[in-house]
Amino acid sequence: MSIVTLLPFIVLIGAMFLMTRSAKKKQQAAAQMRNEMQPGTGVRTIGGMYATVKEIGDETVLLEVAPGVHAVYAKNAIGAVLEDSEYNRIVHGDEESDSETVVPDDASSLTETADATDKHVETVEDAPKADLTKKSDASEAAAEGQKDGKTDGETDAK
Repeated sequence: MSIVTLLPFIVLIGAMFLMTRSAKKKQQAAAQMRNEMQPGTGVRTIGGMYATVKEIGDETVLLEVAPGVHAVYAKNAIGAVLEDSEYNRIVHGDEESDSETVVPDDASSLTETADATDKHVETVEDAPKADLTKKSDASEAAAEGQKDGKTDGETDAK
């Protein structure tokens, strides 16, 4: 057999080796992360639930999912161990004090200046008002309704 015939098999075996190696590294990192859990740390389960670790067993973890509500989970169900600041930001809505971003209540302050807003208000107030009242003359209303010999609401159906 020549080397050209064996080359696809060698490449396939090499690719399989690299894929299993990276998967094994990910599993080891996840196991190390789960082993570093301590009572009181915040975690996210693989289902997306945030909880606080209360007790750690060999294969299970007791989580407090709400004040006074405890649930037993498998260690493999822990997707991530969170830092205290990140857990408090997500669960309790705590804002970081070093953030200086100010978000206004409405978007108008982002698109227009105060002078442009005042000019816009003046032009709207000076515009002529539309006449939305009913026609007082019945003949005018009848003339508009009799365009094609039909009044409003009439159809050709018998």
